[in-house]
Amino acid sequence: MNDDPPAGDALPVVRVLDLLTQAPVRIAAASAGVRPEGLLSSPGKGEWSANEVLAHLRACSDTWGGYIARILGEDQPTIRVINPRTYMKGTDYPEQPFAPSFALYEAQRADLLQRLCSLSPDEWTRSARVLGGGRPLEHSVRSYAERLAVHERSHVKQIEATIGGIKAKL
Repeated sequence: MNDDPPAGDALPVVRVLDLLTQAPVRIAAASAGVRPEGLLSSPGKGEWSANEVLAHLRACSDTWGGYIARILGEDQPTIRVINPRTYMKGTDYPEQPFAPSFALYEAQRADLLQRLCSLSPDEWTRSARVLGGGRPLEHSVRSYAERLAVHERSHVKQIEATIGGIKAKL
C-alpha cells in the first residue's frame, strides 16, 4: 500500500529516509544473479538499460547529494544547479560495469544516510539560494533529500521492470 501524501504535499522525513534506504536494497535484489551483459541490454529502442539507469541515479546522487553537503557545510550557500543528465555526460558512469558502479552507489548512499539520520530538525531546514533555472529559489536539505528519494522511486521501478524482462527471456 502506498501511504505517501498526495502530490504536492511533503513526505514525512521518516518516509524520505525509508525510500533512500530501500532504493539500493531493491536494486540489489533485482540485479542478483543477472549476468553482466544482461544489465547492459536495453529493453527497447531508445530505452535505458539497467546500467544506464544506474548511471543516471549516480549522477543524481552526486549532484543533489552534493547540494545537501554544501548546505550542511556552509551558511546559506548560493548553488548554481546542474542537470544530472548534463552532469552524467561528463562522467564514465554509463560505461562502467554494473557491479562496481553499484558498489560505489551503495557506498555513497550509506554515507548520505549516515549524515541525514544524524540531523536535528533544524538541520533539515537549512537552505541555499539556488540559481540556474529562472528566478532564484530556496531549497533545503529536506527538499533535496525528498527530491532524490521521489525521483529514484520511479527509476528503481524502471530497473526492476527492465531486469524482470531480461529474466523472463531466460
